[in-house]
Amino acid sequence: MESPALLLDAAFFATIAAIVLLLLLSAFFSGSETALTAASRGKLRARADRGERGAERALEITEDNERLIGSVLLGNNMVNILAASLATALFTRAFGESGVALATLVMTLLVLIFAEVLPKTYAITNAETAAVRVSPVIRLVILVFSPVVVAVRALVRLLLAAFGVRTDPDSRILAVREEIAGALQLGHSEGLVEKEDRDRILGALDLGERTVEEIMLHRSQIEMIDADLPPEEILSRALDSTHTRLPLFRGDPENIVGVIHAKDLLRAMDKLVRGPDASAEKLKEFRALDVARKPYFVPETTTLDDQMREFLRRHSHFALVVDEYGALRGLITLEDILEEIVGEITDEFDLDAEHPLRQTEDGAVLVDGAMTIRDLNRAMDWALPDEEANTIAGLVIHEAQSIPTQGQVFSFHGFRFEVLQRQANRITRLKIRPL
Repeated sequence: MESPALLLDAAFFATIAAIVLLLLLSAFFSGSETALTAASRGKLRARADRGERGAERALEITEDNERLIGSVLLGNNMVNILAASLATALFTRAFGESGVALATLVMTLLVLIFAEVLPKTYAITNAETAAVRVSPVIRLVILVFSPVVVAVRALVRLLLAAFGVRTDPDSRILAVREEIAGALQLGHSEGLVEKEDRDRILGALDLGERTVEEIMLHRSQIEMIDADLPPEEILSRALDSTHTRLPLFRGDPENIVGVIHAKDLLRAMDKLVRGPDASAEKLKEFRALDVARKPYFVPETTTLDDQMREFLRRHSHFALVVDEYGALRGLITLEDILEEIVGEITDEFDLDAEHPLRQTEDGAVLVDGAMTIRDLNRAMDWALPDEEANTIAGLVIHEAQSIPTQGQVFSFHGFRFEVLQRQANRITRLKIRPL
């Protein structure tokens, strides 16, 4: 028969081994939870597409985050409580009643360092790799603990419902767009993402949120041609214009009857001047509407994403914007939509155009009143609100609740606005300085 001292030594080492094993299991559960929740589903999908079975399993596991976290937390708490109980029994046997406090201190340090901070730090640093490696075991853990997790989940929802809190397990805390936008803003603030790259990606993401009304050229700025003008004058106006497509109206500028393309007009004129049937009489009888294209009207509430798709489908780059009553509001081109992604696009005809924004030596910014708030925010990296107005002038009028006079100064949203120029009821020039 073995002596009590030998039995005590065997029990001591067995308990120590059990505590070490439980700490390793706790570290595994903690690291797995962090890896699977922090791993990018986009990167996992890319690895799964390359044939990695582990990445595909990780994607399946993270489909139901509530069940995943419930199973991992259940396993983690079980091993942590069991390890603490064994440590308490071990230290109590060795040091008496004071062993309880000592066991608490020692286990807190061991769990904190080796079962929490260390595995989670590794997991957050190598999230996708760790998620792929732990996915087979975690999948088995979920299957084993699934009945208990389902019961706990039902109990939790019942308790939350008693306090008026409703849960939706299928909803995401953050939408995909918000996650991407947040990551880009964080990357830009840390110097990892260039401002231009951030603006392009956010511009593309915003196309589905914005309407043509926000970026259209207002009807007061549309260059039109009267369809009843003599052919020579129509040709002269088309050649003098910097635009390739010009709307044709008859009688009232609201009455758009066609859109003439410079190439179509030049081909027709060339045929009348140099063609086999060329004659001065036929040139005088020329009608611009004969070569004009049918106008394409779109409602002002159309989203930019839908409008771009429609442009591509129709092989058209030009549309006239109307309101709910059919009245002309403005025009929009494919280039206008693309500028929301890549920024201002200029060609050889735009080089001499006055820039809508110019910075002064005192740190202020001179702005065209028709410049959109979004363009100013993008250019200056500001955050002026654009919910109530599309243009800078519109924002000032909205905040002032009146049409300001030249020289008036306002302060709101952390900026000082000074009206420099006003034509009729339009604010044409503003000076803006951050307060």
